[in-house]
Amino acid sequence: LRVLPLRMSSSSPAPTSLSLSSRYHEPVLLDASLELLVTRRDGLYIDGTLGGGGHSEALLRRYPDLRLTSIDRDPAALAASKPRLEGFGESRWTALEGNFDGGVRRAVDEIFGGRLVDGVLLDLGVSSRQLDDPSRGFSYRSEAPLDMRMSSSGQSLTAAHVANDWSETELRRLFRQNDEPRAAKIARTIVKERPLVTTRDLAELVMSVVSSVPPKIRTKTLARVFQALRLAVNDELGCLERLLTLLPDLVRPGGRLVVLSYHSLEDRRVKRTLKSGDPFSTAYPQDSFGNNLAPWRSLIKGGGSLKPSDDEISRNPRARSARLRAAERTPYPCPLQVENR
Repeated sequence: LRVLPLRMSSSSPAPTSLSLSSRYHEPVLLDASLELLVTRRDGLYIDGTLGGGGHSEALLRRYPDLRLTSIDRDPAALAASKPRLEGFGESRWTALEGNFDGGVRRAVDEIFGGRLVDGVLLDLGVSSRQLDDPSRGFSYRSEAPLDMRMSSSGQSLTAAHVANDWSETELRRLFRQNDEPRAAKIARTIVKERPLVTTRDLAELVMSVVSSVPPKIRTKTLARVFQALRLAVNDELGCLERLLTLLPDLVRPGGRLVVLSYHSLEDRRVKRTLKSGDPFSTAYPQDSFGNNLAPWRSLIKGGGSLKPSDDEISRNPRARSARLRAAERTPYPCPLQVENR
C-alpha cells in the first residue's frame, strides 16, 4: 500500500461564544428551532437528542411553564448535561437514556402519561464532543480504537467488527449507500489488508486508495467512509426511519416536529416524511378529490429547509452542513400505519 501521512490530533473542542453552548456541543440554529417548535408555552415537549443540552436548556429558560423530556443514548452526554438542567426541577425536566426511536415512545407513555406531545426536536448525528474525544474512535483525525459506538451499554457491535467481519459485498453496499463513488475499491482493499485495529489503520488504508485524487476529495472520501461505519454501528438511519413512522401517533394535531440533519442520507428521509408521511416515498396520500392527506404540513415555504447564517458558520464551522426542516401535525394518520392495520 502507498500510505499518505495523516495529521493526527487529540485537540480539545474549540471554544464557543454562544451563551447556551458548552464544551460538549454547540446548538445549531437555536432561535429558529425554538420558534418553530413551540406552539404552547405550557405544553409537553421532547428533545430526542439531548447532546450537550443547549437546545433543552434554551427551551426551559425561554418557556418557564413547559415540561420537557430529553433523550440520549450516550451516557456521557447525559452526565455532561445533567448539571446544567437538573436545577429546573423534576416537575419540568426529565432525562431518559436510550435511542430516540424507543425513547420518544417511552417519554409519551411513562413521563407524560400517554398524552400526545406538543412538539419533538431532533438534532441528528454525532456531537462535537464525541468527534473530539479521541477515545471514541469517531474521527479520522485522532488515533483510537475502531469503536464508534454512541453507547457501550448493551451494544457490542463496533466499527472494528464491521471493518473486519463484514464481507466485501456488505462493505461495498454500505459505502455505496453512503454515496461513496469508490465503494468497491475501498471494500476490496479493506478485505485484502485487514485486520484493522485503529482509526489510523482505516484512515491510512482509505488514503492509499485515493492517493492520486485532489486533497479535497481525499478528505471527503475519508469523511464518507467513517460516517458509513458510524451509521452502521449505531443503526442511525434505522432509528430515524422507525421514529419518523411512529411520530404521527405521538404528536397532537397542531403540534410540531423540528429536525436538524447534517448529511443527505438523513435529510432525504426527513424531507420525504414531511411531504408524504413515508421516509422512502414523495407521493403523498390523497382522497378521491385529490386533497393532500399527509400527516405533516411543512412550515417552511415550498417544503424547503433553513440553513445557518454565515455568522453562525464562522462561530461554529461544523454547522455548515446543517439543514433544518419543520412541520406541523395534521389530523391525518401516517399512511404506513394505515396500510399495516
